[in-house]
Amino acid sequence: MSDTGALSDAELYARMSDTERYSKRERDAAFTELYHRHAPRVYAYCRRIMGDDDVAKDAFQEAFMRFYSTADPLRTMTNVPAFLLRIARNVCLNIKRSAHPTLELEDYHSITREQPYENDELAELLARALELLPLEYREAFVLHEYEGLSYAEIGAMTGVSADVVKVRAFRARQKLRAILAPYFSDRTEDMNTTDE
Repeated sequence: MSDTGALSDAELYARMSDTERYSKRERDAAFTELYHRHAPRVYAYCRRIMGDDDVAKDAFQEAFMRFYSTADPLRTMTNVPAFLLRIARNVCLNIKRSAHPTLELEDYHSITREQPYENDELAELLARALELLPLEYREAFVLHEYEGLSYAEIGAMTGVSADVVKVRAFRARQKLRAILAPYFSDRTEDMNTTDE
């Protein structure tokens, strides 16, 4: 069973899917190897899209359960990471559709003004700002900026053209700048008062 680490993603998927040629133990070992290879990326995607650790963990686990349960020996798998991200995307969309937004723009600005200004909080501020974006903008931004996918790859995953993805990512950056502007203006004012 130790040979799984030497196999490609496509070979592991084929092994995981083929109930006739491989034992349950061999299929599980193939799944485990794929999980170890891709879990950090899938979880990071779920966390950035969902914004909440607990909900992201639920989405992440559901994505891998669906990946395992939908394994099909007739499917030719050429890109396991993209397939996993597509499953995670669908799970996140389903969760988002059933939930209501909990943070309004006004609430966000009041929260950011109350927080002490430290560099390590910028990541948290960005995560909160991402939660305020429309889902299609957030998704385009996260998949391009964090996951490194091209606009064409994102378009293929989401069913829209690369140009639409590019516009969504651009608008996401614009909205993020607008949302974060009060944080930076308050920080600049604080720096100017401490310099005097």
